[in-house]
Amino acid sequence: MAKWVREIVVGLICAMIFLALISGIDFSLLLLPASMLVLGWMLWSGRTGVSQNFGVRSGLGKEEDSKIPKVTFNDIGGQDMAKGELMEALSFLKESSKTKRLGIRPLKGVLLTGPPGTGKTLMAKAAAHYTESVFLTASGSQFVQMYAGVGANRVRQLFKQARSTAKQEGKTSAIIFIDEIDVPGAKRGTTTSHMEYDQTLNELLTQIDGIRSDHPVQVLVVGATNRSDLLDPALLRPGRFDRTVGVDLPDKKGRLHILQIHAANKPLAPNVNLEMVAAETSGFSGAHLESLLNEAAIGALRAGREEISSSDLSEAIEKVMLGEKSNRTIQKEERERVAFHEAGHAIVSEAVRPGSVASITIVSRNQALGYIRQNPKDDQYLYTKDQLLEAIMVCVAGAVSEELVFDQRSTGAQNDIEQATDLAKRMIFAGLSPLGIVSSELPATTLHETIVQIIAEQEQRVKAFLQERVEVLTRVATCLLEEDSITGDDFRKLLGTQAVS
Repeated sequence: MAKWVREIVVGLICAMIFLALISGIDFSLLLLPASMLVLGWMLWSGRTGVSQNFGVRSGLGKEEDSKIPKVTFNDIGGQDMAKGELMEALSFLKESSKTKRLGIRPLKGVLLTGPPGTGKTLMAKAAAHYTESVFLTASGSQFVQMYAGVGANRVRQLFKQARSTAKQEGKTSAIIFIDEIDVPGAKRGTTTSHMEYDQTLNELLTQIDGIRSDHPVQVLVVGATNRSDLLDPALLRPGRFDRTVGVDLPDKKGRLHILQIHAANKPLAPNVNLEMVAAETSGFSGAHLESLLNEAAIGALRAGREEISSSDLSEAIEKVMLGEKSNRTIQKEERERVAFHEAGHAIVSEAVRPGSVASITIVSRNQALGYIRQNPKDDQYLYTKDQLLEAIMVCVAGAVSEELVFDQRSTGAQNDIEQATDLAKRMIFAGLSPLGIVSSELPATTLHETIVQIIAEQEQRVKAFLQERVEVLTRVATCLLEEDSITGDDFRKLLGTQAVS
């Protein structure tokens, strides 16, 4: 029924009820039958109205949803390994005749795993474009309803829709993309309303098992999740999700590629060095990098510039990392304490790893009253004992600096303490502490005492180092109080060669 017809019918019914009430007609006897009819309609629509309610993005069965996406693998940066694995898995759809001659069983499912924002949805769309398959997509939450059997019915409808749409469009293959597949695919018996969840998962397993190589339309299920540990083992076994492709955070080279893709339609100033931006954004996902360039463009627009400058990108990095600037007003004494706190972090950071400080600021963002932004030279995946101890020294330097100048510490070091504690734990369980190799069942008392010992030793090293450089500490803090922010190059001009003994 068309939307305008429903609106007219509802309007007429409301008008008739209103006129009847004015005429004094008693409707109390009709309340029970009416409520029963409404309840029956809700149950019926929940069970049989699957194709209407189970919209695939903008609606199941709509023509625009099954069109081949325009996204290609060339539009995805920083995922060369994942793209290679996925393209190899897609070969049975791309070259089905060759795979049949070699007796290769077609893959039924591919699972994309990785942190949010790394491009799992884009990978699925690119897969459909690469194989020229119709593309149907749904989120895991769309399978879950309060009515028993609805989720299983929706799974059947989705597979049926994929095959029928492929036939209508003259295609021999279809890709079903299920985002957040950990919702319908969670381990059976672990959810509160487990019967409905289990029925949905059982139907999904059955439909995947029903994918045959001799069917005129080949269906491939692509699932995406950042919690693969929650998935039922039956879903991950060979013959269902045959391949698991990791879509991880990009490395420096990958970040540069992503930045170049998103900067293609943006005017960059000649002084912009995207390679430097890639180096400063370690740990950023593709979504973060896209947001970074977008925020930089907004900053240029606000300033009335026609090009995006390096200062716009630097400001955007800090905004993406820590959020928008706060308009809170802090007292003069607190501001001085923050300046010395951040100066201590920066001086020790520069001492243990020269060139590491990208910027220092006492302009608050969200919950941070001030911060230093470090510039890692390269992505690092392994750390030695000395490197972890140096990282702990940088963490405690702010609190030690406050103690040297103001004779006591503040609550501003709470986050630093948490980071130092995590680093000390990492040392202990990696066998790099005085305890040597330990098991995961280390007694809590021993763990606590060792963490305290490690951090206390680094505090003493930092205190001895900063006591000899109080003049430099004061000079940097004074500059921060005057300028609010200092770039890494300007900060290094205030320093000589400082080394921690």
